[in-house]
Amino acid sequence: MTSSPPSQQSLQDKIADLERRLRDAKAQLNQHHGVAPPHTTDNGAALHALLLLSDSALPLGSFAFSSGLESYLAHHKLSPPSASQLPLFNTFLRLSLSTLASTALPYVLAGYRNPEEIETLDNDFDASTPCTVARRASIAQGRALLAVWDRSFKTQYKSALGNADAPEGKQAAIDALTAFSAALRTSPHANAHYAPLWGLITRILAVPLHEAAYLFLFSHARTVMSAAVRASVMGPYQAQALLASAELQDRIRGLVDEGWQRKVEDAGQSVPVMDLWVGRHEKLYSRIFNS
Repeated sequence: MTSSPPSQQSLQDKIADLERRLRDAKAQLNQHHGVAPPHTTDNGAALHALLLLSDSALPLGSFAFSSGLESYLAHHKLSPPSASQLPLFNTFLRLSLSTLASTALPYVLAGYRNPEEIETLDNDFDASTPCTVARRASIAQGRALLAVWDRSFKTQYKSALGNADAPEGKQAAIDALTAFSAALRTSPHANAHYAPLWGLITRILAVPLHEAAYLFLFSHARTVMSAAVRASVMGPYQAQALLASAELQDRIRGLVDEGWQRKVEDAGQSVPVMDLWVGRHEKLYSRIFNS
């Protein structure tokens, strides 16, 4: 049985990944020989955008949600009650990352690769998200990301279009985002979900696709750990140790590699009970996070 040939987009992604590895290897070689690495506008712009997007001060509102952690802990009573909740948290984080990778990551990749389809991707993601609480959080963060683009990033990144180093297709991506923003103000069917918009905006910001996908999952892990700190599951130093761990890095890389070729048609909830934990959050008698 013969396998189908790789698509043009997958070949372009592989070429981009190989070029990135070659640049990294050359930089390490130059550093070893005491040679200053050459200034590369594209690499510098991508790094700068990554730093902007990874900043915990980026006003996306994600820290107002626990992504179901608070509900999960409330529905799992410890015996004895004084036992550590850390094992429960580790299980939740693993399941939560798997859920995000199977449901949202395909839309991140599609939003990056096919910016002209952003409205369709937004509608499809909305239709495939049955959990009301998860849907509400996704829309809130997506609209916040749009506000960050409109109020903070748009002027700088639109003015860079005349630069000879501007990546190919950037204007088309900006046009797609502009049209979608206009539709959002007039159409009752536009929602502005976070995942496809993350893919589209990271393309405009010239962030390589692999790094955009990795940061999407890493940011989720960081947000869940922040919720765990505020819920007194662990301390801030312990949270940083978990974020820096090789285990988390390998987990995120594995999820990105596993979902690299997954199409949005194949996206789906890999942990069905996660929707129950997230959905029951607003049923809690008392809570410290938004639903």
